[in-house]
Amino acid sequence: MVHVVLPGDIDDPATPSGGNHYDRRVCAGLAALGWAVHEHGVPGDWPHPDAAARARLAGLLAGLPDGTPVLLDGLVASVVPDVLAPHAGRLRLVVLVHMPLEGDAEAAALGCAAAVVTTSGWTRDRLRQRYRLAPDRVHVAAPGVEPAPAAAGTAAGTRLLCVATVVPHKGHDLLVDALAEVAGLPWELDCVGALTRDPAYVAGLRRQVADRGLTARVRWAGPLVGTDLATAYADADLLVLASRGETYGMVVTEALARGLPVLATAVGGVPEALGRAPGGDRPGLLVGPDDPVALADALRRWLDGPELRQRLRRAARDRRDALANWPATSTVIAHVLNGVRV
Repeated sequence: MVHVVLPGDIDDPATPSGGNHYDRRVCAGLAALGWAVHEHGVPGDWPHPDAAARARLAGLLAGLPDGTPVLLDGLVASVVPDVLAPHAGRLRLVVLVHMPLEGDAEAAALGCAAAVVTTSGWTRDRLRQRYRLAPDRVHVAAPGVEPAPAAAGTAAGTRLLCVATVVPHKGHDLLVDALAEVAGLPWELDCVGALTRDPAYVAGLRRQVADRGLTARVRWAGPLVGTDLATAYADADLLVLASRGETYGMVVTEALARGLPVLATAVGGVPEALGRAPGGDRPGLLVGPDDPVALADALRRWLDGPELRQRLRRAARDRRDALANWPATSTVIAHVLNGVRV
């Protein structure tokens, strides 16, 4: 048996996220492995909880019997060490860190945990170094992927796709600047992701697109899930991700699961997610962060280079066959949970 503590909006279709998808797949995977999974969605503006949200979490933990394994999403756990501390000795707390918050609160919260799970080797190493955590307390359970049909792609490679919540750290503004530099080439961009997290940023992006004369070529699809998201991937030629920071980049492996090459910034765990095909080739292009000139150059190489497109597509198809699945992710977490039992 395991109790899983999640943000209250985990199933909100208006705000899909990689972290929520990961949590949902892990809960299902643990159940498939024979665990009795008790989910607790805690309402609140995590990671900025008010007193009521903190009280809900405190009440939940107080009601669990001694020795219970509890898997807590880091978005909740990492900001409330004072709520975790009274239960650190009697509950088996495991914190799942999707994105380090990097502060004194997170340090104290992880100190309360019997074990920590991260979604990438990059995050594991960062937490170990920053908080001096014992190596055997921090584990990596990288996101899996669902098998998917290969994207057909077009000969010219002009269909670009960005799948990311529209917020500053995802770098849509950098992408627009880069696309303006290659406006003389044929391309179209579909941006898939929630538009409600930072309305001021979204409004600024729309002005930026209009000012650059790109309104007819950049489409804002909003959040897509299920078959609609699968269709967006299937229709694309290249996934583009201009993030200023990523702990892993699940959209990278989701693209690769369809044999879709990737152009991304080399930040955080993105190089890890992109990986290499068994023959050693990268299934995409990496550029430095906050560098629209480098991003534009990579886009130009893709759009002008049929041989490059062919090579990257071949590497993406080869990488597709080597990706881990979601049962492998859940198996790692089950092993961690077994390890903290009394």
